[in-house]
Amino acid sequence: MPDGGLRAWLVILGVATGVCATFRLVNAWGVFQAYYEETLLQNSSPSNIAWIGSIQYTLNFLPGLAIGRLFDMGWFFTPLCGGSLLLLAATFLIGECTRYCEFLLCQGFAVGLSCGIIFNVILGTPAHWFKRRLGLALGFSSISSSIGGHRLPHRRPNTHTTRRVSDSSKSTIGNRYLSTHIRFKWTMRMLGLIEMCIVEYHCRIRRRLSPNREPGPFIDLRAFASAAYMLYCAADFVAFLGFYTVLTYIDVSATEAGIPSSLSFYLVAIANGCSLIGRIAGGVIADKTGPLTVMIPATFINGILTFAWPFAKSTGAYIAIAVIYGMVNGVFVSLVPGPIMQMGRTQRIGVLVGMSSTIMALGAVAGPPISGAINSSTGGFKFVGIYAG
Repeated sequence: MPDGGLRAWLVILGVATGVCATFRLVNAWGVFQAYYEETLLQNSSPSNIAWIGSIQYTLNFLPGLAIGRLFDMGWFFTPLCGGSLLLLAATFLIGECTRYCEFLLCQGFAVGLSCGIIFNVILGTPAHWFKRRLGLALGFSSISSSIGGHRLPHRRPNTHTTRRVSDSSKSTIGNRYLSTHIRFKWTMRMLGLIEMCIVEYHCRIRRRLSPNREPGPFIDLRAFASAAYMLYCAADFVAFLGFYTVLTYIDVSATEAGIPSSLSFYLVAIANGCSLIGRIAGGVIADKTGPLTVMIPATFINGILTFAWPFAKSTGAYIAIAVIYGMVNGVFVSLVPGPIMQMGRTQRIGVLVGMSSTIMALGAVAGPPISGAINSSTGGFKFVGIYAG
């Protein structure tokens, strides 16, 4: 393993741009959730709207079952370019959506599937170039999702070019985000243009090792004979049942708690920005102590904060939760594939990571809608925090 050098770090830069292209929309879903509830999809329940983000989360991991095996076989460039073209088309089309089924198709299925193809193609690449410093490489390759998820919620409406809206809607989160449906269209078009620049670079990523030409199934059940691999996949499934709940609903819960919309709108951005610290620090520590040694306490803190989140009532409490949750969240997200990359030969990384991603996806698809249903039936977030925590 080179474990460094210009070529290896340029590959990590390419992986980072790929992660940015995919997770910039996924990590900012909480802003979309709040905006849709207030404006375009106000006749839909929070649980139904959450299904859009949940499907998006899920499909970001689900294709790993097939893509992982294709990666091991040497199929790299074709799925990467195909996923990139689908992502660009879906991003532009989101701005044209007006009905729930259209958002579900474009933002839920199309964006989720395209992100899943890109993400799972590039996910195994760092293991071809790094071993001793793999944690640091994974941390750097994931920081762009923190930056992308931090910058996206900062989009402000241009009050000089948007049409007037009623006084009753001027105080909504949606108004602070985009103000009108016209502005929403142009915001998505701008994001599409930014992604066009990003995908041009990440399509240049290259694998280092020769393809694994040995015949084998896409689902290698023999891997589950390893107790470590089986328990880790089960742990990821349970974690993802509650993992995205806070990021999905923190904006909405803050507004219901009386936090000014001028601040609650930025809580997702604060969490995503602070996750940058956790991604880098977690990677550095993981290289010295092992990834699980860092992930276990980070996940524990994540759970405690999820329990505490519904009881926050003040501005300071919400900011503190967003900051700390973002940091420990970053540790978990950046190091998720790390333990698996140590459980088998590098030539089988694609299959091992792909199967675990698919299992994680099953938890991700159920988590936010379950949380939304609990919120709708109880009229608050107390039991949502208990379930997700």
